[in-house]
Amino acid sequence: MHPNVEVILFGDDEGAAEIAREFGLRHEPYIQRNEFGTKRLDYMFARAQELARNELLCYANCDIILFPEICDAISRVSSKRPRFLMVGRRWDTDITEPLAIGDPEVDAQVLQLAHRTGVQRGPDAVDYFAFRRGLYSRMPELVIGRVWWDHWLVWKAWKEGATVVDVSPLVTAVHQNHGYAYHPAGAKGVWTDEQANRNWKNAGGRWHLFTIQDATHVLDENGMHRNWKAPFAPLHRYLAPHINPYLFKVLDVTRPLRHALGLRSTASRLGSDHAAQRGAENTQSSGRSHS
Repeated sequence: MHPNVEVILFGDDEGAAEIAREFGLRHEPYIQRNEFGTKRLDYMFARAQELARNELLCYANCDIILFPEICDAISRVSSKRPRFLMVGRRWDTDITEPLAIGDPEVDAQVLQLAHRTGVQRGPDAVDYFAFRRGLYSRMPELVIGRVWWDHWLVWKAWKEGATVVDVSPLVTAVHQNHGYAYHPAGAKGVWTDEQANRNWKNAGGRWHLFTIQDATHVLDENGMHRNWKAPFAPLHRYLAPHINPYLFKVLDVTRPLRHALGLRSTASRLGSDHAAQRGAENTQSSGRSHS
């Protein structure tokens, strides 16, 4: 991506040390966990901001593939705003074999695959966060592998007065599709179990959870400009659960025509967003019953 990039890999998972040695990554085997053994995000953010050799940091989930274009976006945003959070939508893509990432031809093929066969997720799925050291000086206890921590990070940056920039038009973040076998209840458990409810409560609930829709600015080929849709994001989140059932009835009726016109990916994205919204409703209801 860039010769000055430092990768910090947290955790003592099987194979982590070997991979770190092979690729010259900085390996931090120790990480705080909760009583369930789940890794704590607040520890990782605090530790990374202490030991990183660069002032600009980027957290990314390990199922995300990023390309050099993100470095250019970070450079452009950081040159304009001293306090910022840079986020973007991901492309859900089937990656079925090992990739020689770093080979320009392979990189181009993966990007083409994502845009040709992948589905760009909606603003609710936030998988990378670029910021300047010190933005997250204090965080509640949040764990990864569950929901809500990503939305809290967006809200917190906004609350601190940072410019929240959506770089989706310029950055393709490839998400490698996967299952949820790590949880006994699968995806439903990730959304609704005790740890998800605790993330919800520790984050502060509904009003402390933002998505990419809430970005104050957008970076595209014409530069950085204010996101005029951001003030309407809370209204969209409130109305979506009421509108989506009717929307999907329309999609069912128009499915043959949409497939004939090649609009299947758009419908698939709406479907995944609808599933996420349903999960959100379930978790919020469950969280309220526990609080």
